[in-house]
Amino acid sequence: MKYTITEASFGQRPKVQLPNPKILETLGEEGMRNLVSNHYDLLAQSEIKNLFPPAGKPFEMAKKHSADFFIQICGGPRYFDMSRGAPRMVARHSPFKITAKARLVWLENYAKVLDETVLTEELKESFWKYIDIFSIWMINSIDNESVRS
Repeated sequence: MKYTITEASFGQRPKVQLPNPKILETLGEEGMRNLVSNHYDLLAQSEIKNLFPPAGKPFEMAKKHSADFFIQICGGPRYFDMSRGAPRMVARHSPFKITAKARLVWLENYAKVLDETVLTEELKESFWKYIDIFSIWMINSIDNESVRS
């Protein structure tokens, strides 16, 4: 599958469409947690590793919180709300310098782990469209690079 990355810059807030709930039905909670864990493992070796907690319990908790969020937005139990409160993801990410370039690295690594799933092309596309647009909201710092594929 070709993963198209929408051009993005600081301050944009495009409309986000939730992913198809069949993603969670297909992967199950364990599969969703594996998807997120594999993504984080790649990020820990990437040029944006400084945006994530160090290895050990903090890193594992970050994986858990992210998986809880994705399970929730894919129609599963509201684990994130129960453990962390309302998502408010823009505010939660505000302490970290997230540029358009960092977003690109984050997305490129998600493309790698999505390709390894059992999801159909249609479901991969649904998840990708969500994270592509959702990630634009997380950009909170300006860099001098235009990011587009």
